[in-house]
Amino acid sequence: GDSSVALQAQEEIVEMKDVFSVKLKRRRFAGQQKGGTLLGITIFKCLNKEENKLTDCAIHLNNLSEDHCQSWFRHLKEILNGFQNRPKSLKVFVNPSSHKREATNIYYEKVAPLFKLADIKTDVTVTEYEGHALSVLKECELQAFDGVVCVGGDGSVSEVAHGLLLRAQIDAGKDTEYVSKPVRAPVPLGVIPAGTTNILAHTLYGIKHAVTAALHIVMGHIQAVDVCTFSTPSKLLRFGFSAMFGFGARTLALAERHRWMPSSQRKDFAFIKTLADLRPEECELSFLPLQIPQEDTDEKDRKKKERMKKGSKDQWQKIQGHFLNVSIMAIPCLCSMAPRGLAPNTRLNNGSMALIVVQNTSRTEFIKHLKRYTTAKNQFNFPFVETYTVQEVKVQPRLESGPDAKESVCLSAEGNYPWNIDGDLMKEASEVHVRVHPQLIDLYGVNTDDLESSQVTCNCI
Repeated sequence: GDSSVALQAQEEIVEMKDVFSVKLKRRRFAGQQKGGTLLGITIFKCLNKEENKLTDCAIHLNNLSEDHCQSWFRHLKEILNGFQNRPKSLKVFVNPSSHKREATNIYYEKVAPLFKLADIKTDVTVTEYEGHALSVLKECELQAFDGVVCVGGDGSVSEVAHGLLLRAQIDAGKDTEYVSKPVRAPVPLGVIPAGTTNILAHTLYGIKHAVTAALHIVMGHIQAVDVCTFSTPSKLLRFGFSAMFGFGARTLALAERHRWMPSSQRKDFAFIKTLADLRPEECELSFLPLQIPQEDTDEKDRKKKERMKKGSKDQWQKIQGHFLNVSIMAIPCLCSMAPRGLAPNTRLNNGSMALIVVQNTSRTEFIKHLKRYTTAKNQFNFPFVETYTVQEVKVQPRLESGPDAKESVCLSAEGNYPWNIDGDLMKEASEVHVRVHPQLIDLYGVNTDDLESSQVTCNCI
């Protein structure tokens, strides 16, 4: 009857789809592991905060009856067990060398407690060398797990994704030397960001935040994602999501040669040095345009695609010349340096790749193009930048001749030009054939098109 109490009383509705764990709540003495006085039950809920960030919160329901609490506990657990895609067992790879060597702490302090709270069993491998995760994935019993999780940067995630897909081809009895029609990955892949750029994590969650990533995994949010195969005319190089040839690859190659530097200094040094020595690659690009009409935000792209669609279905387009950078991306590639994405006109699973070609231009104009990535402006609205929506691309560099070619031949590693594939340096072959394979792998996460636009800004360029 007290009006002040009546005003404070509020009814709260908790949807079970937002709940990921339920526990019996007991009062225990210090050091006591089992038993204790029953106080009620606690429900753990996933809470969606601002800027795409997820967090967990606890709701305490008090009741001293053992029978009553056990009945509620069993019923709630039964409901939680009925949700599809929520993992019960995970294979986890932790790269202790990522970024500032913080991956191990991120996993054990922020991620592992959430997995334990959700009653997820984990088998953890702390990788000791490059290719360790790949060798483990080729041998381990994947059917024992509901998913695979990688704690690290883009290079680590790319290695695990490549390993999962390679394992799928082996299990399907396919020839892994050359894969034209690959089969899907057997289990979903989760990404816990612990690297420098974390492009895949930003693209899946809209934010670099380990707890958000862990909760997407716990809640079983699954998104089918397109994957590319990168091949020579006779050999599969690897599976991947994005690649750069030219400036982006040269920058990575230079950074890799200065591994003794701290991570951030190494990347800044490589970026500035490559920009100072800016020069184009002479190559021939052949590509097969996507035939399905796409919704385009850019009028220039729309008109160009309309012209291209007038050709026959299998008509390859060909351009050749001197290019400063060539990007081939099957996903939007969001990151803190490019809030709209490196390839904002493609999607996670629309069966297409964005081909972005930067022709030879002055250093000043090239820097203007790079700076546009950090803003909301159209970074492709330059006469020297061309964008295409494609299904396949062939890149064939031309070896330069003459007195200025000495450094080029040296950098090309005897005919092998550097490629930046998902943040990993590849020096495999001069001619590379890239194909997109729709929805080849499931990743834990959401389609960032459905999220609020990221507010991240950056002034580092």
